[in-house]
Amino acid sequence: MKIGITEVAARAEVSEATVSRVINRRSGVSAKTREVVERAMAELGYERSTRGQIVAVITPWLSNPFFADVAELIEAALAPHGLKGVLCPALPGGIQEREFVTALADHGVAGVVFLSASNTVENADPETYNVLAARRIPFVGVNGGFEGHDAPVFSTDDHLAAELAVEHLFALGHRRIGMAAGPVGNRPADRRVEGFLAALERRGVEDPDQWVVRQYYTIEGGQSATSTLLRQDVTAIVAASDFMALGAIRGVRREGLSVPGDVSVVGYDGSTIMEFVDPPLTTVRQPVDRLAKEVARSVVALVSNREVPSGELLFNPELVVRASTAPPRST
Repeated sequence: MKIGITEVAARAEVSEATVSRVINRRSGVSAKTREVVERAMAELGYERSTRGQIVAVITPWLSNPFFADVAELIEAALAPHGLKGVLCPALPGGIQEREFVTALADHGVAGVVFLSASNTVENADPETYNVLAARRIPFVGVNGGFEGHDAPVFSTDDHLAAELAVEHLFALGHRRIGMAAGPVGNRPADRRVEGFLAALERRGVEDPDQWVVRQYYTIEGGQSATSTLLRQDVTAIVAASDFMALGAIRGVRREGLSVPGDVSVVGYDGSTIMEFVDPPLTTVRQPVDRLAKEVARSVVALVSNREVPSGELLFNPELVVRASTAPPRST
């Protein structure tokens, strides 16, 4: 016999309307009653429809272990609420992402998380967000917001991240510090550059722009930026991501130099695997656990038609000192 909400209501000793509110994550049900209904569904083997249970996590960076970690943590935090996270590796701001979102909306997706996707790109195609807004499908952003839409955004404080890196290197004695930065028009990259320039200016460095090289968020991008910075005789490099930092280390070694003997390198993101590279990478770690939990908490509330604070919530990063930084070599 197929189990329906009538049977669930009878087992839980509540009304069918209450069961319906629980199934569809509507407000107006106490936590205790919700627990009773959920237990009744489990005992009876009630199968929810997948329609309206899916939360899409859109990110183009699954090759980067940091974003894979964030996506996995978001999925884990959604699961206890009956929501299923589905990864969508779509290119940011383009047709592929828009097609992904349109198809998901057609199939009744409950919500969408933009994990450093088009929400990080200046002047991204707004049609992607317009589709969701028109169908009243909630969406949130990680490390970037949405022009024209008042959706929650959860970001790491990129200005503080740059300050932590520069402060650490200055304390070691470095004065010729370069930055292997992300591309122009990428919001986190732009903010990290702003923070880096401000940190140098506070320490009396003249013409700090000369120490910034913009490149892609890849190992090759980090290596290319490092090649340019080494021609300026830098003794330390702040990379805009851990991947770029790996490229910086490779670039330093290609020149016959060592890390940190000749050049210190600081990464950004805080992927666990960076503890095991050679040398273990000093990095500015994003608070991935807290960030993922707040993203999931917001999604659950929005899907349940509860209000959440709008605007951007900033999380403080943390400097993790390992073996890729040291005082500059004496001359």
